[in-house]
Amino acid sequence: MAPTRADNTLRNGHSEEKHILLLGSGFVVPPCLEYLARRKTNQITIASLDLERAHQLARKRSNIFVTTVDVGNQDSLDQLVSRHDIVISLIPYTFHAKVIRSALKFRKHVVTTSYISPEMKAFDAEAKEKGVMIMNEIGLDPGVDHVYALKTIDEVQSQGGKILSFVSYCGGLPAPEASGNPLGYKFSWSSRGVLLALRNEAKYLKDGKVVKVEGSELMRSAVPINILPALAVVGYPNRDSSGYGERYNMPHAHTVLRGSLRYACFPEFVQALVDIGFLSEEAKPYLSTDAADIEWKDVLVQMLDLPKYQEEAVEEAIASKSGLSDSMALQRVIQGMKWLGLLSSTKVTKRGGNLLDTLCATLEEKMVFEEGERDMVLLQHTFEVETGKGELQTRTSTLLEYGEPKGFTAMAKTVGTPCAIAVQLILDGELNIPGVQAPITKDIYLPIMAQLEKEGITCKESIIPH
Repeated sequence: MAPTRADNTLRNGHSEEKHILLLGSGFVVPPCLEYLARRKTNQITIASLDLERAHQLARKRSNIFVTTVDVGNQDSLDQLVSRHDIVISLIPYTFHAKVIRSALKFRKHVVTTSYISPEMKAFDAEAKEKGVMIMNEIGLDPGVDHVYALKTIDEVQSQGGKILSFVSYCGGLPAPEASGNPLGYKFSWSSRGVLLALRNEAKYLKDGKVVKVEGSELMRSAVPINILPALAVVGYPNRDSSGYGERYNMPHAHTVLRGSLRYACFPEFVQALVDIGFLSEEAKPYLSTDAADIEWKDVLVQMLDLPKYQEEAVEEAIASKSGLSDSMALQRVIQGMKWLGLLSSTKVTKRGGNLLDTLCATLEEKMVFEEGERDMVLLQHTFEVETGKGELQTRTSTLLEYGEPKGFTAMAKTVGTPCAIAVQLILDGELNIPGVQAPITKDIYLPIMAQLEKEGITCKESIIPH
């Protein structure tokens, strides 16, 4: 399908026009489009399988056009990429390598918000040879976190100081007034993706030694994080941050940890769900689509290997499976499961034939943002510093961003806007560093930071002497 209204522009556009291909139409796209569409010489084509959504995004904007493309079809992708100056890939990361391959054929720049995978990194030499910039990790986490971490690290080291410890936590959460559920969480994207991430193992550096946390124990590793007195949040390690001492050029750092933030009620409840077996992808015949309807309390009986549903026996089995000896903690978990309907006669919305996907169907019914509710992004870097004069100090860099009830969510803004900034800087020639890149060097993060601050995306910094 040809781009609506775009062909004439692509063929007859003036030399000052820049042609941008945006792959995807997900929740971070609107603020990205809003930023890029301010420049009327930017001619933007949204390529999406969801044409209705894409047309909504393009509505009332004369410089945004719509088309569809099968990214799995290399010829179709090549035809579209060849007619644009730069490609923004906001589709699942598994397609990025295919997009980069196409862009390199035609010497087109690419921007993604994703972590650099080995498959993407493999294009580095070719991109350098062809003078093409493949910009990645430019959203929130990763992205804004890189920018403001490197700002402080480079400032300290340029003055002869050392970073002795770096601990960073970031989380996308409901605003406090919208957090009233057992998880203190609401889903703005795939609930399955959120839950699967909680099964990943994590690694970090503590006192010079690598600490490994198994996925099954990830929630038990959560600790209180004191960022703002009004917010009871906890943090747990995210992925493998053990190599960030080298990546951020902190040779003296004995502790390096990057983690996720949640409200204090989250880890305890999720860990109970893990221990009971709700995050299992094992096929269950009683959850198959052709099985008879089943109520949640009867699912729980199957999971806990009980002969029948009796509330006292169920609660005892939950306590045993989850290892919760604290009566208050156990009651919070029980009350949370009741709130979700897991101990009720509610018929299960079956999905995927397994417990994980079936639980996700219920979470998505119960835990979505209602109209008028705000989300919140909270990020804090904490640095233990030895200055060039030998003085010890703690430095923090904190970002707190709220969504707008009738505007962009905080998460969409802090992912989509940095992405758009990088695109515009590349188009304007202010970023021209060939290769597979991330915003971790001054020549990349400083221009981006200057524009982030103009958009109000900035960290508040403090220094506390010891």
